[in-house]
Amino acid sequence: MSAWPVAVLAGGVGAARFLRGLVRVVPPEEITVIGNTGDDMWWHGLYIAPDLDTVTYWLAGVADESRGWGIRGDTFTTQAAFGHLTDRSWFQLGDRDLATHLYRTGRLAAGAPLHRVTAELAERLGVRSRILPMSDARIETRLKTDAGDLHFQEYFVRERWRPAVREIYWTGLDEASPAPGIAEALAAARLVLIAPSNPSISIGPILRVPGMRSLLRAAREKTVAVSPLIGGRAVKGPTVELLRAEGARPDALGVAERYQDLASGFVLDTEDAALAPAIAALGYRIALRPTMLDDVDSARDVASTAVDLLREPAAA
Repeated sequence: MSAWPVAVLAGGVGAARFLRGLVRVVPPEEITVIGNTGDDMWWHGLYIAPDLDTVTYWLAGVADESRGWGIRGDTFTTQAAFGHLTDRSWFQLGDRDLATHLYRTGRLAAGAPLHRVTAELAERLGVRSRILPMSDARIETRLKTDAGDLHFQEYFVRERWRPAVREIYWTGLDEASPAPGIAEALAAARLVLIAPSNPSISIGPILRVPGMRSLLRAAREKTVAVSPLIGGRAVKGPTVELLRAEGARPDALGVAERYQDLASGFVLDTEDAALAPAIAALGYRIALRPTMLDDVDSARDVASTAVDLLREPAAA
């Protein structure tokens, strides 16, 4: 296959499941992943990057696919011991997973930028695609809720996304810019994909990095978004709840409205076919198909649909 570079905006588990299909459609070496870091946090002295690690582990073939996060077959001996020392042990880290965070933290402390450390980890784990953080700057997704002002991980993991959300906001954006390599990857890409990740807290932070939207607007005619909703429901997590918190329509049309200036193609689940005319009226070319990413075959089929959508002539 000739060079056909693809760039993918990605969150965590939903994006990782999509990517395991994409690497069976496009050579892995042609793929650049632009990952969300708004979920990153310092945890007892370690820098944790959940979405970057989830994508890395899935592409490396070592992910615990039943959990969606972490490393398959990992043990939690350190986690259990840590639980005896502090009541702040709600964020689960496996023993092998812990090695990733130790390596990253040490390299960052030595002055290496996040994009370089991310590349080193991917290379050492045998990932053939390029993985970039959205920015080297420290950006944090926070939520104002009826349980207080929470970091995203506090809301999602500790509180199990039970508190009502009044507002989502970000810190660190003023000092941020797209990580080195992103502008070049988007310009060189024959296709840009917005993975079926949470639009509010996975793709949203990427789009809020200063300068990112202008790069993506320039790529609109070669960009396809994949809906993360099926029949108005999220496969996993608080997608619908957070869209409502932002005042957006909590369905695939609301997602399409959000990406209208960034994408010209939209992959929509067949359960949402009734929304297709309204989405097409926004200027999208649409592909209708089942989008549940249950296994490698279904992920490959969804990825193939997304890749082919803008290659094919529009229907008369």
